[in-house]
Amino acid sequence: MIKPIENRIDTVFVHVTNLERSIKWYSALLGLEVREEKSSGPIYTLDMGSGRPGLTLDNHCFDEKYEFTPSNQPLFNLSVTDINAAFKHVTELGAELVTEILTYPDLAEFSFKDPDGNIIMVCTCI
Repeated sequence: MIKPIENRIDTVFVHVTNLERSIKWYSALLGLEVREEKSSGPIYTLDMGSGRPGLTLDNHCFDEKYEFTPSNQPLFNLSVTDINAAFKHVTELGAELVTEILTYPDLAEFSFKDPDGNIIMVCTCI
């Protein structure tokens, strides 16, 4: 079988309006150090760990016709081991909550918005 597209995701793009603000916010969310490089754009990729897709913030600074529209559905989910600690961390960052913690037989989750209104989900398996 011909395989012209690899079976992997290299990065997940999150479209943002203010790259510097988003770099600081996502770094704080994920507990990452902000790299000292100049980050005017158009992209900045957060290292999500060896063998995992990156998280690329994109401000489209070279695309004069780009019109930002935040996602109204979760773009992706972040895994956690302690949903309550994650919920506390997100609320302390001042994120707007979309849902409170929802608990199901095999998982718990909640959703919130990043500074641009993109929705992110946090999940843990029970």
